[in-house]
Amino acid sequence: MEIVGLIQNAIIKALFNILLVITLVKGLGQTTDQEPEFLQPLDNLTVTQGRDVSFTCVVNNLGQYRVAWIKSDSKAILAIHTHMVALNPRLSVTHNGHNTWKLHISHVQLNDSGSYMCQVNTDPMRSQSGHLDVVVPPDILNAIESSGDESVTNEGGNVQLLCQATGVPEPSVQWRREDGKDIVIRNEGRDKQFQKAIEGERLSLSGVQRSDMGGYLCIASNGIPPSVSKRYDVQVNFPPSVKAVNQLVAAPVESHVSFACIVEAFPKPLNTWFSREDSKLYHGEKYHIIESMINSFTWQMNLTVRNLQKGDFGQYVCSSENALGKSDAPIRLQELLLPKKPTTTPTPYIFTTIKPQRNRNKQQHNHQHKTQHEGKGTKDIIGGPNQIQTIRETETNAASEVMTQAPVKTNGDKSRNNQPSSIIPSRPPWVVLGSNNSAKLQVSFLKYFSVLVIISQALMA
Repeated sequence: MEIVGLIQNAIIKALFNILLVITLVKGLGQTTDQEPEFLQPLDNLTVTQGRDVSFTCVVNNLGQYRVAWIKSDSKAILAIHTHMVALNPRLSVTHNGHNTWKLHISHVQLNDSGSYMCQVNTDPMRSQSGHLDVVVPPDILNAIESSGDESVTNEGGNVQLLCQATGVPEPSVQWRREDGKDIVIRNEGRDKQFQKAIEGERLSLSGVQRSDMGGYLCIASNGIPPSVSKRYDVQVNFPPSVKAVNQLVAAPVESHVSFACIVEAFPKPLNTWFSREDSKLYHGEKYHIIESMINSFTWQMNLTVRNLQKGDFGQYVCSSENALGKSDAPIRLQELLLPKKPTTTPTPYIFTTIKPQRNRNKQQHNHQHKTQHEGKGTKDIIGGPNQIQTIRETETNAASEVMTQAPVKTNGDKSRNNQPSSIIPSRPPWVVLGSNNSAKLQVSFLKYFSVLVIISQALMA
């Protein structure tokens, strides 16, 4: 097959050379006033692999000459005028019917890079060239040694990560942590270096700790978008470690109480709660068990004991176990004694208010003073001092009513009855005794009452 291909290429070149010679002979036999000239240079092009591109050649005064397209580096003739010579379906030539020829290359591949020539068969030959650069975005290869167990180790071991990338131009490779934390590089002298990014295809981690666990990104870029990345998961195996949030907890009877433990382990452990008799606890009405994941190697265990009784107090244990070991942490629950509530009801305090009595002596003095001014006729009408005294005593007794706010007394209140009552003020602020205004009012009232009595007797007679 290779021999047949070589023969075909030789035949095509021979035919082209014959055609070129005939064209040149015809051109020499003709006389033209003007020679062909190029109106603009051939552009240098850069295109991403897989795109389409075209070269444009503009020639004036072509006459009977012809335009040919040649791949300069391989000396291969691609087309003459509008006739394709190269057997490449991705190549084509167009002519606008005047002075412009175009060479089209579709779905450009990397081997299409190189120099292209637009040539006119004059003597001497005239031509111009343009360069085509095909660029390729970066791509990361699936390296076998980085896809195995190289990213898994026990705590204190070493990890080697390899990331190989291709592209045109050659891409650069950079390592970063997925969570944005620093990459820790440990030397033999236990010196640590913290770096946000590390350049190079290979990342070496020595003496890894559980804090180094997580995703690492290999990022390849060469200035041709898009940049690409690949994730490597670093796993560090270590036995469980358990820590109780509170080792001593106190709660009263008939209440709810909660415990919490923090577990660190990898691979994922089996976490369990045990009671004081080393019996396993299960999620249900009495015990409420929740387990939540904090990160790839940390979990939080929660236990809630509902409606505490006397038998629930004692020791509880949170336990964790994986293939590398087992660990647990005890928690002691004690009863919290609350002060008892008082059972007796205190006796309410009695507030007593007594309307004050008017001074009898002052009343008598005022009465005598009034009767002296009123005369004998007044005594006969009213009935004498004894009747007035009786009326005033009735008023005084009515004014001596006791106002209380206390409930009905019981036998339990006898001791309080023996206590002296509250002090009664001798002169309330609203009573003014011995004032001239009070005496004048009383005299006016008596006079008015006497006149009414006289009028009534006269009418009856």
